Order: sequence, then structure tokens, then C-alpha cells
Amino acid sequence: MEQRPLRAVIIGASSGIGEALARRLSHAGWQLGLAARRVDKLKQIVHELGQGHVVRQLDVTHPHEAMTTMDDIIRDLGGMDLLVLCAGTGHLNTEAVWEPDHDTIAVNVTGFAALAQHGSRYFMHQHSGHLVGITSVASLRSSGAGAAYSASKAFESFYLDGLRALVKDRKLPITVTEIIPGFVDTAMMQAEKPFWVAQPEKAAEQIYHAIHRKAKRAYITKRWAIIGALLKLLPR
Repeated sequence: MEQRPLRAVIIGASSGIGEALARRLSHAGWQLGLAARRVDKLKQIVHELGQGHVVRQLDVTHPHEAMTTMDDIIRDLGGMDLLVLCAGTGHLNTEAVWEPDHDTIAVNVTGFAALAQHGSRYFMHQHSGHLVGITSVASLRSSGAGAAYSASKAFESFYLDGLRALVKDRKLPITVTEIIPGFVDTAMMQAEKPFWVAQPEKAAEQIYHAIHRKAKRAYITKRWAIIGALLKLLPR
């Protein structure tokens, strides 16, 4: 019998790491369900990738609708083996106004938790699956202007830890992977590029291999593991 392709759902696939990872998985033969707010960009990506993929508009700031849309994607794909949560946002909030922080929390905390939990519940019912969440090295150290962003990424990291413990307690063969990027050249990057900036394609290649080996955590790129270790050791 012909083996079916593996099926991945990527939330936040219209640009940056999400788009690059979608292209890498498609190249490896995966069937994709791509979701983001910019559905026109998703359609362009799928047109370039070829047939067999599913596109849906999804806004993680509306969690109930987003979970329903995820169910629709899974149904149209015929199942889900991998869920990747790439949707994220962040603002430099030097004036300490509420709106930018509210947006960050709505996307990186409420939206992330809703879809991570929903995907985990699907995998628990299926008794298999792989959840991948994109956090950040910012989760390791708070920032004045980026306080909400750092805190939201720390929340994501701990939430993934909790879901990993949950499926372990149930003795289910489900993998939970935290991807911890440093600086990646995406739309969120500021105009002045700092050191060690990776292209999205290089980041996607390393994420792909982390998925393949079912890693619990992976720094992207790998050299950021050095910075991560230092941030954990140095006093605040």
C-alpha cells in the first residue's frame, strides 16, 4: 500500500519562520494546512508549492473561532501529525501604554495557549502527534521596553513544559518541542540588524531537523545555546 504523506498544520505561515518552514516541509513531502491572518499571502505560497495543501484565514486573537478553524483544517487534511505555532507579535513599548502590550498578550499568551491546548487535546485523543511552539531567547531575560514580549515568551515556554508533563503523565507517545530562536531576519526585526542574525531559511532547516529528531528544545541557530546558558547563569 502507498504510504500517506505526513500532515502538518502551521499557524502563522504567511511570512518569516512560518513561511520558510512550510516550504521546507513541503520539499520533504509533507501535506500542509497553512493558517494566518493574511490569507492572500498564504494562497500565493501554496500556488508556488503546488497542489494538496489547505489554506485558511485564522486570527489567534479570537481563540474560539481559531480553534474551530483549526478543526476545519484538520478535517480537510484528513488528520494532523504535527502542529507548529509560529504566530507571534511584539512591540517596543517605551511609553508604557496599554494597547501594544494588550496586543502582545492577546497573540502570544491567549492565542498561543488556546491553540496549543486544542492541538494537544487532539493528539491525546489520537494517541500520537508532535506539538512545536516557537518561543524566543527573550523568554530568558526581561526587558524594559519589551516587558510584555519577554513575559509572553516565558509564558509560552512554561506552557509547553506543562503540556509535555501532561502527556508524559498519561504515558502517551506525543512530542512537545520548544524552538528558541535568537535573531532571525523577519518582519519583527528592527531596521538595525544586531549580531548573529539568521535568515529564515537557515532557521527553518534547523527547526526541521529538531522536529525530525523529536527534540524537547532547540536553539535557533545553535550558537544561541551559548547565550541561553549565560543568561540562565548571570544574575538579573
